[in-house]
Amino acid sequence: MTPQELQEIIQQGENSSVEFKESAVRPESLAREMVALANSSGGVVIIGVADDGMLRGIDAEINREEWAMNIARTAVNPALNVTYELLEIEGKRLAVITVPKGPDKPYQTGDKYLIRVGSTNRVASQAELMRLFQMSGVFHYDTVPVIGAALLDLHHTALDAYFSSCEIEFSKEDEATRSTLLINTDILTADRIPTLAGMLVFGVNPGRFLHQSGIMFAHYRGNEPGEELIDRQQIGGTLPQQVDTALAVIKNNLLRPSLIAGARREEPPLFPPEKVFREVIVNASVHRNYAISGSQIRINMFDNRIEFISPGRLPNTVTVEKLRTGVSYASNPVIVKFMDNLRYLDRLGRGFPMIYREMQRLGLKLSVRELGEELRVTLALCC
Repeated sequence: MTPQELQEIIQQGENSSVEFKESAVRPESLAREMVALANSSGGVVIIGVADDGMLRGIDAEINREEWAMNIARTAVNPALNVTYELLEIEGKRLAVITVPKGPDKPYQTGDKYLIRVGSTNRVASQAELMRLFQMSGVFHYDTVPVIGAALLDLHHTALDAYFSSCEIEFSKEDEATRSTLLINTDILTADRIPTLAGMLVFGVNPGRFLHQSGIMFAHYRGNEPGEELIDRQQIGGTLPQQVDTALAVIKNNLLRPSLIAGARREEPPLFPPEKVFREVIVNASVHRNYAISGSQIRINMFDNRIEFISPGRLPNTVTVEKLRTGVSYASNPVIVKFMDNLRYLDRLGRGFPMIYREMQRLGLKLSVRELGEELRVTLALCC
């Protein structure tokens, strides 16, 4: 970081990724800041700056680097790797501690799991803590039981078709064998209750129990939300049904001029091609965070772009940059297994590289961003 870059950060004030501390900061206070930033999206702690942004500086005689590193290793659990820089602005020495987006979430100090909210820290709620454990891979939400659901709420025709690919005639097995099969494949819990993954992929009416499971589609005239609404649809059903329906809705809403070739009318291919839309929809449906119960997947279509917004951030070790290279991850490994067996995806990490490659080939812009607790993929429809 250069002194000029640091000065620009300080001028922006404290926020979700920037914390100011004066020279006399206590070790336990610095540990709390490290934990909160690591459990969120990372950031910097700048020592030698007052809360109002006034430069105070630090004592040049004190070796703070070793002190900060020891705090990150001994007062944070699990130990955290941070970087330390000493910079000078307006004759004031400032220490900059860069805290990464933690790869081993959740982090704690003492008995507290802290997260960053705006420019302050707070103790993670039960739901927030559960999401942190899910991001770490310690806990997978798609295996939890769907309260109120029973075996009768699963579609037995869909189960027959699924197991037939394994040369198992599910409907012809006795009840005990069918129950064992469903439990061993994570469609049912050990208590014979449908799992979230089982209900999403094989449920008769998943939306009855999982209100967050659908896709909301909206097509606006113009390039901004709030303008004239051309089409609006709530897409429900199982995940395979949602993927197929969402793709059909997008195709129907795309304006495609017809070309007359002799006696036949020919339509040009989708722009971007259909496989790009399909891959983005599948990824959003499979990898979203279903623990966020108050939010659905949203697809917003405008004249110049389509936005795919899915609840939940990327897992700990995954970054937007890594998606481009084909990193394979599974926030919901059981759902991934089912959709892979149904040939909606593969687990080789080839989806996003294909999306980047196709968009680049067409000269169209592609944006992938994490915003709060959402992942937003934006595909341009024109140059």
